Amino acid sequence: MYKGYIPEDKVFLAVDCIIFGFDDEDLKVLLIQRDFEPKKGKWSLLGGFLKQTETLDDAAARILYRLTGMRDIYMEQLYSFSDIDRDPVERTISTSYYAIVNIENQNEKLVESHNAKWFSFSEAPSLIFDHDAMLDKAIRRLRRRTSINPIGFELLPEKFTMRQLQKLYEAILDKKLDKRNFVNKIRSMDILIKLDKKDMTSSTKGSYLYMFDQEKYDAKRSNEFYLKLY
Repeated sequence: MYKGYIPEDKVFLAVDCIIFGFDDEDLKVLLIQRDFEPKKGKWSLLGGFLKQTETLDDAAARILYRLTGMRDIYMEQLYSFSDIDRDPVERTISTSYYAIVNIENQNEKLVESHNAKWFSFSEAPSLIFDHDAMLDKAIRRLRRRTSINPIGFELLPEKFTMRQLQKLYEAILDKKLDKRNFVNKIRSMDILIKLDKKDMTSSTKGSYLYMFDQEKYDAKRSNEFYLKLY
């Protein structure tokens, strides 16, 4: 080892994941109840330590798969937290990621086996260490992304109604949106495929079902623009 490295301080590098989901009505966040000290029994984000053979992205993907059984989901590096006393056990820096997933795709038994639980974002309990700050930064990032890029492909079922899509945006942005304005804005994006089939559960008249046009959706996601829904 290069001798210049030897006298330097050693620190742990953790990866903490904020996982958002949607249940057709409410924005959810997946939290885990700790089964070890410190803060045993308290709620926290899902996390783990970086291994020598991993990149940060690899570690985040491993943690998400280990605890939810899901792969190839939308995930974005958020921020690194480095306050000296943020972890009472060891000097630890944490790089946070946020992910957005379709709750229906989770391995429910696997989630339960890790003492994990979905909470409505507005009713999430107080978290350990600086995890509340991570969650706050993640929702602000998600809301910004929602204002400049289409959101929904990762959170909604394959076929959905316009009402479901609007409920998703309202849940993320935490505000009511004008129905006519929302529909016009979404249609102007030209990312939806209107199906002949209707969802008959919401009314006797029914609501048309839609699907995302994958190619157009991906193109919009790669080019930022302001949707201005409100």
